Amino acid sequence: MSVYSLTESKAFLSVFWGKRADIGRLIRLDRPYGTFLLMLPTLWSLLLASEGKPTLKHLTVFILGSFLMRSAGCVANDMTDREYDAKVERTKGRPLASSALSMKEGALVLIVLITLSFFLVLTLNLLTILLSFAALFFAILYPFTKRFTHFPQFVLGVAFGFGIILAWTAVRNELSLIPFLIFIANLFWTTGYDTIYALMDRHDDIRVGIKSTAVLFGTHSWIAVGFFFSMVVFSLWLVGNLMELGFLYYLALTTAGCWFFYQVMRLRKTASREGLFFLFKSHVWIGGIILGGVVLNYHFPMF
Repeated sequence: MSVYSLTESKAFLSVFWGKRADIGRLIRLDRPYGTFLLMLPTLWSLLLASEGKPTLKHLTVFILGSFLMRSAGCVANDMTDREYDAKVERTKGRPLASSALSMKEGALVLIVLITLSFFLVLTLNLLTILLSFAALFFAILYPFTKRFTHFPQFVLGVAFGFGIILAWTAVRNELSLIPFLIFIANLFWTTGYDTIYALMDRHDDIRVGIKSTAVLFGTHSWIAVGFFFSMVVFSLWLVGNLMELGFLYYLALTTAGCWFFYQVMRLRKTASREGLFFLFKSHVWIGGIILGGVVLNYHFPMF
């Protein structure tokens, strides 16, 4: 490498180091909820596929991969929505919307994240590598769907759900009904909790022309969310039945179902923005409870 190239590389790294706080906000280091909401269903699938005994390699790949791809999704979303974000009170301070970072800098961060994710995928089998391209497609597609459909939450569910498919194929090198049922459960779950999230911005979204399930269902969103959550419980019940899981799994699923019901009742009373954000964040605990049920099922099979 020439002296010029070394100097140029140092200058490049220096600029990024100086903007590390803005990059951290761009990839939501301060708000890791999305990473957990992507990672937890992926771990459900990984543990079920490996019958409770995932390898360290697979755990490392899918935990790191969840962080990297959620971060990449945030960057892609902010690049696409930069002009809209600048008009919405909650999002106008985001690094790209406020010009704290340029679009070129955002693109470089996105390229780095996707490249690192691809290196992780390359450690897996060929089927998983091929499916990862579809996962990337939906992750990039999601931000654009807010312009032409009221169901971008469904597309987000597809993007988040690919972690489930990839985790299963990484272990078993094949697809079956089980990962698709987990995928469907996650599709409805994501649509439900992201509808709750979108309700916080419903009035601003209507004003600037952003579409969402929250805009579509409006004051009837609690009914739609209730349907989505009931489908989550039903799909995961089918998974437990087909895989002959034990009492502790169903106890965890019942606990999650009770929390779903509580959330729907709260939505019916029109929760405040702070209340909506609390309900959204609590889904990390719901995902953790279900994961705990899967783990305990294999460690205490007598139940």
